[in-house]
Amino acid sequence: MKIAPIHRCFKKFEDIQSKIVHTGQHHNQQMSGVFFEQLELAEPDYFLGINGGSQTEQMTGIMLEFEKILKIEKPDVVLVVGDVTSTIACALAAVHQKIPVAHVEAGLRSGDMLMPEEINRLMTDRISDHLFVTEPAAIENLKLENIGSEKIHFVGNVMIDSLVYNRAKLDEIKILETLDLQPKSYVLITMHRPGNVDNEENLKKILKIVKQLTFEKPVLFPIHPRTLKNIEKYGLSGEFEHIPGLQIVEPQGYLEFLKLLENASLIITDSGGVQEESTFLRVPCLTLRENTERPVTVDLGTNYLIGSLETEPVMTRAREILKTGGKRGIIPELWDGNAAERIVKILREKYN
Repeated sequence: MKIAPIHRCFKKFEDIQSKIVHTGQHHNQQMSGVFFEQLELAEPDYFLGINGGSQTEQMTGIMLEFEKILKIEKPDVVLVVGDVTSTIACALAAVHQKIPVAHVEAGLRSGDMLMPEEINRLMTDRISDHLFVTEPAAIENLKLENIGSEKIHFVGNVMIDSLVYNRAKLDEIKILETLDLQPKSYVLITMHRPGNVDNEENLKKILKIVKQLTFEKPVLFPIHPRTLKNIEKYGLSGEFEHIPGLQIVEPQGYLEFLKLLENASLIITDSGGVQEESTFLRVPCLTLRENTERPVTVDLGTNYLIGSLETEPVMTRAREILKTGGKRGIIPELWDGNAAERIVKILREKYN
């Protein structure tokens, strides 16, 4: 979702050659392949096939394979997005080859050093030459870390670029009919953060929340492979499967998930991207985390931060939102579908 609008913008210019490297970190059809198709991305120029194993094993594998590509291609700049293992691994490999790095979605901070993503963000920003940020708080974070203002560019949010570009296609998506759902009649839940789904106690808390939610509205749960694996590991499959009013489905394609987001009465999540998309779509969102690296979604948008997996505080807020419709929020500055244009303009001026 973050690469597609930038690559599409690069392709407008004959003086730019843009090549895509897929590390393989998110590698199955539901989590990757269908996104390439729906986002109109060409096949990756390189596929590294690095998946499985520990984070250290993934990082090492990506760096070794990406270094080979850098030696062949000798790029003027390496552009990385987000905060996953691939982000920091490719950035480090580029820096070791003395190739400038551009980081899209820079400066986001949760303050939670137990999150692998927070470490990835900090390290990537420290070694990057160009830092493209999505919200004002990210600028302040980078300045507090003594990063020079000449490196920082407030450009907007490429996730929203993808949403804006693809929104017109949603009329053709029939996922509501397929799942027998009416618009604004259901709660959509997604959970995948290790801190929430990697231990039995927290999964049981999520189970209790889901049970209570089904007394208010039907609940749709597109289940992440990590979450499903742990539900099975702790023997909770039967309890989830037998909740009346709960519909568990496999991970959805990008367009299908956007359609489900847009038509939900309420979203409950621990995903950073969903916080952003729900704010743009003006759909109320409860984030079940103690912190968020995207504070603008709380300060200006439709997101509520619930620092607990306890049933009572979550359900108190959920019932209030379902009764009142929640806060309407406003769309943050520069979340207008043109972030990629700004990024490409800056890079062309620097490297052409």
